[in-house]
Amino acid sequence: MDQKKLPVDRRLQVVEAAARSFAMFGYKATTMDLVSKIASVGKGTIYTFFATKEELFDEIIGQLTHELRALAERTIDREAPFFDNLAKVLHELLRFRSKHELIVKLSQEVRDLGTPMAKEGTAKLEQAIVHFIQQEVALAVDKGELRPVDPGLTAFIMLKLYISLAVDWSNQHEPLSHEDIAGYFTALLKSGVGN
Repeated sequence: MDQKKLPVDRRLQVVEAAARSFAMFGYKATTMDLVSKIASVGKGTIYTFFATKEELFDEIIGQLTHELRALAERTIDREAPFFDNLAKVLHELLRFRSKHELIVKLSQEVRDLGTPMAKEGTAKLEQAIVHFIQQEVALAVDKGELRPVDPGLTAFIMLKLYISLAVDWSNQHEPLSHEDIAGYFTALLKSGVGN
């Protein structure tokens, strides 16, 4: 049986190679030469699609933000209460973030070297998460599940609170279970701490 060979998608090949390079070596150490070696293409092929390393990096960060959004959308149960959904989505997003090699490497690079493009990339990922939460907050306000609040500010606070409980707390204390994090998170946001 004569099978036709599918044409090679060189652009995809370059993007995948760059993602591997950024994940292994970080933004700063990745060069177009390195990407061309990993992709097994000439540097000219890369420049056919991307004028700079920054453009290539932006493409990869854009794909990651789409992955994060798709994960959040798959996790949402439109029949469940807002706070149950929020805790579940944030858990999944942070789990994804902590396991994804590129995000982990960029976070290390920001912490260790302060590379501006790595900072920008991680900031874009966080903004994508905040934007998703903001939309969900606005929907919850419209449905009467939340009192009228500034959706952007509320989304930012919600994300930071969840990260504090899930990540920062365990830096100095016994880590909280997923259930404990969801419980504290929901209690603090629903009822506050006042009498």
